Amino acid sequence: MPSRNTVKQYLENGLYHIYNRGVEKRDIFLDDQDYNVFLHLLKFYLSPIKSEKHPLSELTGFNPVRVRPLANLGEEVELLCYCLMPNHFHLLIKQKTQDGMKKLLRRLLTTYAMYFNRRYDRVGHLFQGIYKAALITNDSYLLHLSRYIHLNPREMTRFNLVSYPYSSYAYYLGEKKAGWLNTDFILSYFKEAKDPELKDINSYKEFVESFAQDPKEIIGALTLE
Repeated sequence: MPSRNTVKQYLENGLYHIYNRGVEKRDIFLDDQDYNVFLHLLKFYLSPIKSEKHPLSELTGFNPVRVRPLANLGEEVELLCYCLMPNHFHLLIKQKTQDGMKKLLRRLLTTYAMYFNRRYDRVGHLFQGIYKAALITNDSYLLHLSRYIHLNPREMTRFNLVSYPYSSYAYYLGEKKAGWLNTDFILSYFKEAKDPELKDINSYKEFVESFAQDPKEIIGALTLE
């Protein structure tokens, strides 16, 4: 029987929680450079191409010979939120074309694994099988998934979540801006009171940090096993 969320439904305009961890639950980010390379690759694939130079050579001096071709996937995929943890990652995306998610993840994870293996002189798979992608089927799941993703670093940051540098939470609170990250999609629920569940919630920050129910109780099978 396949692992949960490995059998994927590729839907145009579908919303997905994408996640994976290191093989044998090993760390996949060992220092700041590793985190920054992964994020720079995300930015690179979701932004217009301004240079023929690959981001790995800009960041590390590493010139990969067999990398996925240069491509801008910003017209096919929107990144809604993210969080990188030492041994796993979470992405919340909207794919605007039926195969946008496949294209992005193939390029992102293959290139990052090549970088990691070369930097640390290792061979073999870096990630625990194929990435997982859970289709989000209603607004409540969408909102609580974003909350779950942004709460991931809470034990590392002693609840000062906005100080964690490898999540999109600071962008949601207006402390950072990025053209390759769409925060408006989720924040619009709080501005327009689209969901009755939010009627007593004054801000996204209050929703993430003060909502009483554990998000795992709500989203269940959409989370990391």
